[in-house]
Amino acid sequence: MLAAVLEDLGRLAVQELPMPVVDDDSALLKVESVAICGSDLRILNHGNPRVTPPAIMGHEAAGVIVAVGKNVTRVKEGDRIALGADVPCGQCRWCRNGMGNNCTINYAVGYQISGAFTQYMLLPRLLLEEGPVTPFSSNIGFDAAALAEPLACAINGLELAQFSLGKTLVIMGLGPIGCMMIDLARHMGAAKIIATQRSKKRMTIGKAYGADVYIASEEEDVVARCLEETGGEGPDVVMTTCGSVEAHEQAIEMVAHRGFVNLFGGLAKGTRPLNVLSNTIHYKECFVTGSHGSTPRHHEMAVGIIERGQVRVDPIITHTFPLTQIHEAFKAMESREGMKVIVHPHA
Repeated sequence: MLAAVLEDLGRLAVQELPMPVVDDDSALLKVESVAICGSDLRILNHGNPRVTPPAIMGHEAAGVIVAVGKNVTRVKEGDRIALGADVPCGQCRWCRNGMGNNCTINYAVGYQISGAFTQYMLLPRLLLEEGPVTPFSSNIGFDAAALAEPLACAINGLELAQFSLGKTLVIMGLGPIGCMMIDLARHMGAAKIIATQRSKKRMTIGKAYGADVYIASEEEDVVARCLEETGGEGPDVVMTTCGSVEAHEQAIEMVAHRGFVNLFGGLAKGTRPLNVLSNTIHYKECFVTGSHGSTPRHHEMAVGIIERGQVRVDPIITHTFPLTQIHEAFKAMESREGMKVIVHPHA
């Protein structure tokens, strides 16, 4: 079988590898679609302590089960399966309480567990017993099912920000997560959705999702405009779905009293520290939180939401490549030419 192997920092090679061996407690997935995540780019270019080359990355994936061990009951041959990233250890207090993305071991597909940039992927016992392994119907395609993973992260973020019916929301950044979050927030009963974006190309794609207000962040004072759009009160919830420290600062400045800011987008290594007057948080009584990853519960919710058409994913899929062209796929992602770039291992 073919697989894209991370040989070393900055070096990714398509290799012929032996087929994985299925034991009594594992299953074999024929990978049909796997999307490139920003974290895959960071692993390739900067490494990660949980990834030891040679390794196979890729965690936003979907495919078909083609073999199962005799002890496996969670999946069967022929099942269409979507995979998520975070895999609870099942033993620590975080995992036992349903918050496996906060596990201190922090197992993940494409990290310690060999990932999906391959034609066939072994699903080991831990992944099958504890992880985000979610069946889906033929009502949706493999590309759409693969994007349940980032949608699950969006669900986790809005949940942590206590988003609910009738609230106003600002989404800062219209990458794939930001776009899906518009549909998700609308489904959750948002009163008003304001989207800010710097890139004109991403703004164009983002407008297909129908936020109430779009703000070009390079052309307008984002804080002033968001206050104006909320009658001077500020938004109830601000989600920073971009990797910008300036956006994090603006979010805290604009949020309403008793509002929530979710610092959703991670910042690149070497980014300057956040510069916020703590009195702003103090007098507003606002809540500043972060979110990363998701739990298997969120992944199951995401698959169902996509199947019901409550969040659209097709508009953000801009590029597809065969596995043999994975270098071109990563270039499209790194250049920000693409939104969601999907790799088809059997194309």
